[in-house]
Amino acid sequence: MAAERTWLAWWRTALGATAGALAVGRFAPKLLDVAPRPYILLGCGYAALAVGLAIVGAQRQRELERAPRTGGHAPLRFRTVAVFTVGGVALA
Repeated sequence: MAAERTWLAWWRTALGATAGALAVGRFAPKLLDVAPRPYILLGCGYAALAVGLAIVGAQRQRELERAPRTGGHAPLRFRTVAVFTVGGVALA
């Protein structure tokens, strides 16, 4: 069940980033009555983050399912953590 919970956590985070993309890119410029271009770019960044989270979450799910069958261990690579950390910091 741990693999399923992990996948659901990735999926939940991707849905949150999708909501952030919509809120920032579509609603914020209208609500704040400001130039839309910077907000649309920021929204696209959140959308890219959401897509990346969904893809990496699916790959992670596959790795965690495969690990017990092969007798291996499937640690999360630091490179993956670093990419999402840098992306999150850039969006913040």
